[in-house]
Amino acid sequence: MKIVTGGAGFIGSNIVKQLNNRGINDILIVDDLTDGRKCRNLQGLDFYDYMDYADFDEQMADDTFDCGYIDVVFHEGACSDTMNYDGRYMMKNNYEGSKNILRYCMQRKIPFLYASSASTYGSGKHGFREEPACEQALNPYAYSKLQFDRYVRRMMPKTKSQIVGFRYFNVFGPQENHKDRMASLIYQKFHELQETGKITLFKGTAGYADGGQIRDFVYVKDVVNVIFYFWEHPELSGIYNCGTGVGHSFNEFVQGVIDYCGKGHIEYVPFPEILKGKYQSYTQADTTKLMAAGYDRGFTLLSEAVKEYCRVLDKSNGYYE
Repeated sequence: MKIVTGGAGFIGSNIVKQLNNRGINDILIVDDLTDGRKCRNLQGLDFYDYMDYADFDEQMADDTFDCGYIDVVFHEGACSDTMNYDGRYMMKNNYEGSKNILRYCMQRKIPFLYASSASTYGSGKHGFREEPACEQALNPYAYSKLQFDRYVRRMMPKTKSQIVGFRYFNVFGPQENHKDRMASLIYQKFHELQETGKITLFKGTAGYADGGQIRDFVYVKDVVNVIFYFWEHPELSGIYNCGTGVGHSFNEFVQGVIDYCGKGHIEYVPFPEILKGKYQSYTQADTTKLMAAGYDRGFTLLSEAVKEYCRVLDKSNGYYE
């Protein structure tokens, strides 16, 4: 059995999709469907069973969970709202819950591949290497992810099974509709363009030109390729950046949407006060460690990925058919 926590979410449902493409359906999806929109992500996916995350978490905590033999756990379940400042909830959900699953996997020597985040680098002023010297949390979400990464580092010498954390940079692609304000720039700006005929971006701040903030945008299909590469190489463990290693400006990114739609223009709006000091104006993955691990499957060119995703947004509102 393959377990995918957050399997009804964005990256989790893409993992299930790619497993299905390989003819694999012995999958247990674990998620919280309080937001019923995520049910749409499950349509068309082939999996063995579903389990509510609260029940799963409780059974993991008291060590009573049993679904037979487990090949691997893809742990994608988390609250990913960077604007949620309920630190207690974040630590309970993202940190304590992850520790329970990790402990379960370590005891049974089950490969554990989990979602970390590039938000652990904060402003990025110290670089984007997978090293403590570069790490800085700007919000409770980032702190919960960083604390779990630190816990994993302490556990690494004690484990005899694979543990891999992926620091996702700015992921975009199908199945992210439910994420609302946390959805990718492409998703938000595609719909804004359809509704208003224009795309708004933040004016320049912290030395950046209008719309000149830079992010490492990575297509979700490439993210799954990275995850599966490590799954196929159980001898590899550690925390790795999951980004292309190339940053692109917001202007460049959304221009692909305008080009696809054949209409529209960019307007710049004042940078929100609430985001000052909490915003990553620049991210670019250092992929040295990823490449040293032998990853050789490349990344989709940004222009091609944006065009492909826009087609999905245009044809099926961002969902797989």
